[in-house]
Amino acid sequence: MPFALFADSVASARTLEELVRPLLEVLEAFTGMESTYLTSIDEQAGVQNVLFARNSRQLRIPEQLVVPWNDTLCKRALDEQRPYTDDVADCWGDSEAARALGIQTYVSTPVRMEDGSLYGTLCAASAERMPLTDDAERALRMFSRLIGQQLERERLLGQLQAANAALAASALIDAVTGLPNRRALMHEMSRRLAHSQRQHETLLVAFIDLDGFKAINDRHGHDAGDRFLAAIGRALSSTLRTEDFAARLGGDEFAVLGLVPHHDVPHAIEALHDRLAQCTRGLFELGDIMIEYGGPSIGVVAAGDSQSDPVGLLASADAAMYAAKRQRRLLTASQAG
Repeated sequence: MPFALFADSVASARTLEELVRPLLEVLEAFTGMESTYLTSIDEQAGVQNVLFARNSRQLRIPEQLVVPWNDTLCKRALDEQRPYTDDVADCWGDSEAARALGIQTYVSTPVRMEDGSLYGTLCAASAERMPLTDDAERALRMFSRLIGQQLERERLLGQLQAANAALAASALIDAVTGLPNRRALMHEMSRRLAHSQRQHETLLVAFIDLDGFKAINDRHGHDAGDRFLAAIGRALSSTLRTEDFAARLGGDEFAVLGLVPHHDVPHAIEALHDRLAQCTRGLFELGDIMIEYGGPSIGVVAAGDSQSDPVGLLASADAAMYAAKRQRRLLTASQAG
């Protein structure tokens, strides 16, 4: 491989494979060996895996070959600090893997992560006796460091991607209940409104307000209040159908979404209201506190055929909830009178 092409390949490598393939080709040229390859080592499982290999003549080191770690030339070389031999049969004649592959000359160097932990080995092998030049030995060590640096970059990139994913998820999740939050709800409403128009379905929105929540906080403390909110979240989740969606809007307010066929809207509104009312009232055990809860106020509305505004639809559900709350207060007052 021309040096300019090799340099460009290494500089532009975005993955381990994109880096290692040209390195193995150049390592073959430096060492004159038939096979050059990179391995990974799982010491806990006791195995070594050939990740990438370049085979140019008779000796074939197959990629994805998995061998017992204790039987490998790599482990012997590390344990004995013998990175090179041109007489494998005399040095390590008990290695079944080496004997099966027909390896006569072998050279390797460990590939380590930044913290010094062993990732694997960079190796060259031949079925013939081959010398090892100083330039080949230096190239082997340099390529090993390049691979270690690439592995470290990929590890850090993976951590960054995981952190970003966790951050994005946390931005859409309510920390107290574990339910999606208002932001997630508005996004889901937009998606479902568009879906309902394409599939000739109707989106139902339920708005839930926990009547008496302030009294729970005042009497038992905010920690108990948070535990009650979490219990309500679990109760809502337990009653959802597969296609339903529940979220905490904030404070003592929750919302639930559901998609139903157009012809079933009146029945579906009543059924959703009843399911939500039933699961959110009754006895709640909050550690050492027992709360007998009479249930929240719930308003359920259906999106109109042309309604595609999540904010307006949620406001309609909120108004329906307040209408239910007023009716509930009037009923309570008449019963008390």
